[in-house]
Amino acid sequence: MDAKEEQATLILLVREIRIDHPKMSSREMYKKLKPETMGRDKFEAFCFSQGLKVTHLKNFRRTTDSSGIERFPNLIEGRELTGVNQVLVSDITYYEMNGRFYYLTFIMDLYNREIVGFSESDSLRTKDTTIPALKMVIWKIGAENLVGIILHSDGGGQYYAKIFTELTSKLGMKNSMAKEVYDNSHSERVNGTIKNDYLFSYDPQNEIALKHELARAVRNYNTSRPHSSLQGKTPAEYRKNNAGKAMFIKKITTTIKVENSSPGYCPTSTAQHNYEVNRCPF
Repeated sequence: MDAKEEQATLILLVREIRIDHPKMSSREMYKKLKPETMGRDKFEAFCFSQGLKVTHLKNFRRTTDSSGIERFPNLIEGRELTGVNQVLVSDITYYEMNGRFYYLTFIMDLYNREIVGFSESDSLRTKDTTIPALKMVIWKIGAENLVGIILHSDGGGQYYAKIFTELTSKLGMKNSMAKEVYDNSHSERVNGTIKNDYLFSYDPQNEIALKHELARAVRNYNTSRPHSSLQGKTPAEYRKNNAGKAMFIKKITTTIKVENSSPGYCPTSTAQHNYEVNRCPF
């Protein structure tokens, strides 16, 4: 990961960390994040230049992006959804365990809220975050069914890294990004649910356990957690029960909560899931 890509992701993570830890200093965050492309002093200067001092907490959403990061157009604003496999949304979040940060990547079908790809890593490198999550999507949905699907994200560097865009291009997917660097509320909501409602309760104590419990959390979220917006059904149930039936039409905004959803397929076993992802030819 180059410096520009890492900086784009660090802005997002620092903002999230400050929500959970309002008084954590830039120096403390540096020790936990362990950036690859900058030392401690450069990281502190970078945070200050972005208005990310502790005293500037209220300014997060007004911070302008002056890092020159690449941005894709927002392809989902105002778009109408009629089923699954039309828009996928993705985000990277952190999970703190034993004083260290680990990184969780989720890819969710926006129509029925089902997590169709995820990964865990101890680094922010693209090959450890968005690539394995997208490979899981390929395994689950099928490469032939990804042609024309929109993959929407925030401004994280992993989403415009060359190896990632080469893969989405090969699959015929369309890259999309929120207009504002912090505006990806659909994915952020899922991040909070998996961490707060599942992982914190499961309380893994090492990375192997975290991988296991993450898979368990996603499985339970997809198959056992009813959503009021899905007529009281789980994402997997809604996908199956509505297969072949008329779909609800959803109009998307990036700031208004999207209701309702739709049909599809849910993986059988997480162990088999992970095994197949590792074998993925992409």
